[in-house]
Amino acid sequence: MQLEPQDREQMPFLLLLPNLVTIAGMCLGLTSIRYSMVAMFEIAVVLILLSALIDGLDGLIARRLRATSDFGAELDSLSDFLCFGVAPGVLVFRFALGEGNALGWVFVLVYAAAACLRLARFNVTRGEAGAGKTHFTGVPAPAGAMLALLPVYLHLAHIVDVRQMPMLAAIWLGVVGLLMISRLPTFSPKAMRVPRWAVRLLLMGTVIGMGLVFTRFWLLMVLVDLLYVATLVPAIWKARGRILR
Repeated sequence: MQLEPQDREQMPFLLLLPNLVTIAGMCLGLTSIRYSMVAMFEIAVVLILLSALIDGLDGLIARRLRATSDFGAELDSLSDFLCFGVAPGVLVFRFALGEGNALGWVFVLVYAAAACLRLARFNVTRGEAGAGKTHFTGVPAPAGAMLALLPVYLHLAHIVDVRQMPMLAAIWLGVVGLLMISRLPTFSPKAMRVPRWAVRLLLMGTVIGMGLVFTRFWLLMVLVDLLYVATLVPAIWKARGRILR
């Protein structure tokens, strides 16, 4: 069946939907930078968290609607660099380091460059069979952003005053950057399997998590980061100095 000329010049809305979601996530990341610049840090963090949530949704929507495309994949990577490479670095710098900390800015650059390299490697390998189905290579950019914000979580949860030791926050950014460009096998949700005996525990854990969202949100984010770091420890121990190889 041949398409009419007017049909060839039109595109179904559902094919555009994943790209619209990606653009919305990019706007959240860019707006996070704006709030970081005016010292409204809690809003800036929440916007990055929302962009991470949207980042998980756009790919799912594209696969469900069979609307995946090379254009969408490249757009997603560019959005991820802004949301998870640039925005967290600027936020941590403004929050914990301050404009006069020139050495701290070097670590921000290291982190942003590592996020860029991580996304470039992902673009090259995404077409390989089995890529991302059993594990990721290195910490993914959204997870890296969540880890990079750990100093901010600790401060907002009233656990540690990171502003009194800004270089620790800067060094942490460098460590997260190293984990992103590493060769460590890291957790992939696609490979997650839950034993039947653990289903009830997972359900109750979700209840506790939802309670913490509305009572001790920043403490919850600290716990989520620490749990993710715990999943990295076995791989780091096994690598023993061969993290980048």
